[in-house]
Amino acid sequence: MRLHFYAGIFVAPFILVAAVTGALYAISPTLESIVSRDLLTVEAAGTPKPLSEQVSAAVATQPELTLAAVAPAAGAEDTTRVLFTDPTLGESERRAVFVDPYTAQPVGDSVVYGSSGALPLRTWIDRLHRDLHLGEPGRLYSELAASWLWVIALAGLVVWIRRVRGRRSRNSARWLFAPDRSQQHRGRTMNWHGSVGMWVLPIVLLLSATGMTWSTYAGANITELRQQLSWTTPSVTTALPGSAAPKQDSSGDHAEHHGGHAAMPTTITPATRIEQVDRVYATARANGVTQAVEITIPAAADQSFAVKERRMPGTYTVDAVAVDGATGAVTDRLAYADWPLMAKLTNWGIQFHMGLLFGLLNQLLLLAVAIGLITVLLRGYLLWWRRRPTKKTGPALGRAPRRGALRRSSPWLAVPVVAAALVVGWFVPLVGLSLLGFLAVDVLVGLTAKRRAA
Repeated sequence: MRLHFYAGIFVAPFILVAAVTGALYAISPTLESIVSRDLLTVEAAGTPKPLSEQVSAAVATQPELTLAAVAPAAGAEDTTRVLFTDPTLGESERRAVFVDPYTAQPVGDSVVYGSSGALPLRTWIDRLHRDLHLGEPGRLYSELAASWLWVIALAGLVVWIRRVRGRRSRNSARWLFAPDRSQQHRGRTMNWHGSVGMWVLPIVLLLSATGMTWSTYAGANITELRQQLSWTTPSVTTALPGSAAPKQDSSGDHAEHHGGHAAMPTTITPATRIEQVDRVYATARANGVTQAVEITIPAAADQSFAVKERRMPGTYTVDAVAVDGATGAVTDRLAYADWPLMAKLTNWGIQFHMGLLFGLLNQLLLLAVAIGLITVLLRGYLLWWRRRPTKKTGPALGRAPRRGALRRSSPWLAVPVVAAALVVGWFVPLVGLSLLGFLAVDVLVGLTAKRRAA
């Protein structure tokens, strides 16, 4: 109870900001589709032009930039994205030219960000949620929120279960999810705080776990753990058979595959690469890569094209193949079914966090959970306010729960609790550092109370 109390008081403001910005982030894909409709959609009219013709039209508008990839139109009313490397842009940003696939005419261009190809509006909301547009220092806020969210939620779960079990007439499990409306004032607030918290708990735990994978310090530890357990995201090898130094595409760390020996051309012109796009796309389709894809254009002569399925609403696989542009032969393949289980779960969790796993329903669910979490946090502060001494003159704050519970506990309980705190504090550094801060505050509160009593 003291852990839930102190973390709720000091960390809840960060979680509240993350919940408010997260609610906006949850619906950002839909907002993007509305605001950028002129870039993303066209009127279906006839048969699409060859993909190479669409790419050539885009390249003609950006002759000074390097062609990086192409994302063919995913649906009948979607535009094709032709992506360029632009040295004037930031990390993970590319220049995209949007092409009408039926006329092979560009309809506009924009900066896109990340693997999902977010446009400026969604990118702005993404960065607001991630770091409040404060850069790397701002990421500490979101990491602190994600790192503590699961701790506060699970501590609150224990407290709420104990409270419901303590009722004489309403101590069944269903009352964990149903507020006791017979209560008044603080009791009524407590019941809504606990029952709404139970409804949003599973999604909140998932958002906390996936949020930490994007964080700076806990995220680094999670990445290292995944590497040690072979849970990392695999990827196809783009090195052509016989190349001196095998290379992989940028999507993961899949084990390299080696083939026979073949002669390598010394140079390949951009025009040649564009001509090869049609063959590569057809080969990928014939080899099971049937969802919306992004085709990475190889930068070197000894590399294949990498064709990988994109993160799109309703797409649950990320199949990929590497194709030799000169011959159309598949040089490597990676079916999503061959991914490690934890890599699959991580991918699905991230897509769910981004509102892309199952489209608009995913976004509405995240929005509802964010609103529910906001109400839980605000009721928590209301409970704290109503816990304050009302007969005391001058400023008064809500009292913390009774001290000394850990000291009175059996060593069989106290030692594992302390050990777990040390492990979590090391693996999730912001939890460890802030927990030390809470303990320091708790000690000062105790010493102050003793002096007043004396």
